[in-house]
Amino acid sequence: MHQNESFPTVLGISQASLDSGDVNTTPPPKELVTSTSAATEPSLAPSLSPGPQPDLNSPPVSQPSVIPELTSPSASRVTPIIRRCKMGLVSPVILVHGGAGDIPDSGVQEKIDGVKQSALVGYKVLCETGLVLDAIEASINIMEDLEGFNAGRGSVLTLTGEVEMEALITEGKDLNAGAITLAKNIRYPISVARKVMEQTPHTFLGGAGLEDFIKKSNIPRVGDDWLITDRAKDALEKFKQQGANHTEAATEIGKRPGDVGTVGCVALDSNGHVASGTSTGGICGKYKGRIGDTPQLGSGGYSDDNVGAVSTTGYGEAIMRYNLAHRILSRMDSGIDAQNATKSVVDGMTARTKKTAGAITLSKLGDVGISFSSKRMAWAFVKDGELHYGIEQGQHEVEKL
Repeated sequence: MHQNESFPTVLGISQASLDSGDVNTTPPPKELVTSTSAATEPSLAPSLSPGPQPDLNSPPVSQPSVIPELTSPSASRVTPIIRRCKMGLVSPVILVHGGAGDIPDSGVQEKIDGVKQSALVGYKVLCETGLVLDAIEASINIMEDLEGFNAGRGSVLTLTGEVEMEALITEGKDLNAGAITLAKNIRYPISVARKVMEQTPHTFLGGAGLEDFIKKSNIPRVGDDWLITDRAKDALEKFKQQGANHTEAATEIGKRPGDVGTVGCVALDSNGHVASGTSTGGICGKYKGRIGDTPQLGSGGYSDDNVGAVSTTGYGEAIMRYNLAHRILSRMDSGIDAQNATKSVVDGMTARTKKTAGAITLSKLGDVGISFSSKRMAWAFVKDGELHYGIEQGQHEVEKL
């Protein structure tokens, strides 16, 4: 390490000690790749401008992106007109969260706007297609494009100033799932996780294997200018200045400077099929190569048509150790309702690990569970012609559609 450089120490080990050589806080320049047409992206997402096809042998960092910046949750997405879904065995429901933690007052409205928009778009897809996975993907794509959420464009940075994203999508009919980790320079991690589930014989891809899959699947790239925001850069600098003091961070938001919430969604279609999705940029100032709870089945999420679906958020290391999503569904499988199962397990994790978390849950009959042990968690759901949302403990607002 150069004498004028320093790195925060986490759990008693510095990032530099994990590397084989010198480490620079600024990522070295890489060969450039151009963005491509988003022909494979969901139709509700803003399209990438057409461009040359990527060089499959090149590294993942692209040249300056041609994607226009979003200035608000509704900048390029018109709030959909919602018509009540056709009824079947059960009433369709979509429920989203935008991350649990110590969300500052200045971020409250941005969070609420984002989760409401996400739930409305997802519900529209659910009504029009009847496909629960399409609804999950569309909902999460909304939040992956917004700077106020720690997923996709809003992702926080590693110690070396890079974005490494994770995502998990699950469906309850056949217990299928797709997960990715250490993903770089892609716009919609949840969409890539779905491709892993549907287009490979595997459940979980990361690192070099994921990179090979992205290239061979011709998945559009975005550049660091799209993914790395001023918020994320400022947060990393503050984290480095405060260093080891932040090993005591209790959540992914708030105490670590700039960290903003992991996003998630659970949905139920009219035939009783459930699915879940969770997407994140991780924890600000993490070691490169750190893998969190989000892509891990039973921790970041899970779905089972015989029980229900869960997506979690919060302090990832504790969620992994406690196996939060699995415990919630196990309680529900024993006959406890979704709300009480969710609350009892979230509170149990906090009592045991002294870390905070949140979770959203749907039962196979459409009963909703929402709980968080942190100060705040943005959430919204649509069911039976009503939009429900909140962010404070005990808050529950309802709007007729």
